[in-house]
Amino acid sequence: MTDGTAPAKPGPWPGLPLYAYALLALLSAALFLPGFSGLPPFDRDESRFAQASSQMLDSGNYIDIRYQDETRYKKPIGIYWLQNAATALATEVTGTPKAIWTYRIPSFLGAILAVLASAWTGARLFGGVAGFLAGLMMASCVVLGVEARMAKTDAVLLSTVVLGQAALAHLYLTRDRVAPVGRGAWTAPLVFWIAAGIGILIKGPIVLLVSGTTALTLAVWDRRGGWLKRLKPLPGLAIVLAIAAPWLIAIAIKTKGAFFAESVGHDMLGKVSGGQEGKGLPPGYYLGSFWVTFAPWSFLALLAVPWVWARRRVDAVRFCIAWIVPSWLVFEAVPTKLLHYTLPVFPAIAALAAAAVLDGFGRSRAQPRRVLTVAAVALGVLGFGALTLAVAVIPYLVDGRIDPVGLALVPAVLGLFALFVRLTLQRRLRAGMAAGVAAAAILYAGTYGAVLPAIDGVWISRQAARAVAEVRPCPDSVIASAGYSEPSLVFLLGTPTRLVHGAEAARHLADGGSCALALVEDREEAAFKAALDPAAALNRLAELSGFNYNTGKRLHLTLYGHSAP
Repeated sequence: MTDGTAPAKPGPWPGLPLYAYALLALLSAALFLPGFSGLPPFDRDESRFAQASSQMLDSGNYIDIRYQDETRYKKPIGIYWLQNAATALATEVTGTPKAIWTYRIPSFLGAILAVLASAWTGARLFGGVAGFLAGLMMASCVVLGVEARMAKTDAVLLSTVVLGQAALAHLYLTRDRVAPVGRGAWTAPLVFWIAAGIGILIKGPIVLLVSGTTALTLAVWDRRGGWLKRLKPLPGLAIVLAIAAPWLIAIAIKTKGAFFAESVGHDMLGKVSGGQEGKGLPPGYYLGSFWVTFAPWSFLALLAVPWVWARRRVDAVRFCIAWIVPSWLVFEAVPTKLLHYTLPVFPAIAALAAAAVLDGFGRSRAQPRRVLTVAAVALGVLGFGALTLAVAVIPYLVDGRIDPVGLALVPAVLGLFALFVRLTLQRRLRAGMAAGVAAAAILYAGTYGAVLPAIDGVWISRQAARAVAEVRPCPDSVIASAGYSEPSLVFLLGTPTRLVHGAEAARHLADGGSCALALVEDREEAAFKAALDPAAALNRLAELSGFNYNTGKRLHLTLYGHSAP
């Protein structure tokens, strides 16, 4: 690549050798592994996914999806199958009892695959070096690092999205060439439609939203869409149906249509019509949070905007714009907003940022003006700096202590980040990118590997699991939790765990005999005691306190049982 504008020549590994992909895979694993097994379940969705997968594995029913006794029909079956397979294999190989990290394996592998696919796509669009840098940015950006450590759908979904977009990009860039025949004509369509089918089984139509808006935008922009016939739509839809339809038919029969009513009618349309679970936010949220989610590379994306606009007629740039803008507008328009929703467009942003920085952001009218440079650096520092400072401050806010690792991260990470910014603006690219990756790697290793696991007040369910393990009177003791109903508690204490109110917790102790335990939050204490048999001999077995980050409230809980304290 000489000027940062011309796409690479097509080939099986265009512009990027195999060892570069191997290096990216190793770097990704090194960035994603800290905290992978040490962090307790730290998101409601993660715990629900893992618990539903655990119940599926225990029951042997791989069609229906349940969380305790409730149906869980918000997402399709794909991620549950992957988590079951990973957990079964990990258990067989290591003999590990039920642990959250085994359910995170698909996300870990999906994130690495997404990094490699981002590198391939970037190389196909802008050349090998740009592809490598795009993969590097994806591996070390904040939001993918979070998703790689969570037993959810989004890292795996991203890999299907990028694979599909890579195939679409290949067809678009070669649209003016003589169409291949025979086996060569099927490679890109097969990749596209297989990725779409798997993506639908993972998270429904999101994968088609991204690829569909990309293709439609390009067809309208170019005023020609004949190249889309090379996708072989009719055979492609048959491939998607072959992948997704068997389970969709099976679940429709089993639930008499309830899955679609819940998944489409409640979950998907509920997100579109209003903010679910208190996540309704106005347009502009993703633009404001981008400085954190794509950190430490977000300031490069803003600096690249003039470069992108000046080259909007270049096919590779145009493809990335069509990938980013319509999907981003849809995500901003939907009231329900979560930080990771825009992740499917980040590979295109990374590719554009990489191409622009390699080209020195242009040497003419595309050159960033001083005010843009100052704004980009300021916003980049604000996002990455705030994240770093938060890691240092949270242990004090929650546990009332100063974490030495968190404190040490501030000068180390911000110093490297400042060096990254300076070297990049000086066009000392190799050293600058190394400093940026080092800043991210140190922050993630310290945060996920040391600081977060040590904040005991955040992990209330982990406290409860430890307390129950120490005083459990019977191997099969069932715990009733009153006033604290986080899914992580169910995952850590077991499927029979009861989430109840105070009076029901009292009845559970009375009916369960000496094996029963009750975990009671202070707000339920009065109702719990009022419902107790005055003659009951109960003991306080443990007391827990902490901060529930899902509700923003501090909690104090007491573990009751019949056994001696």
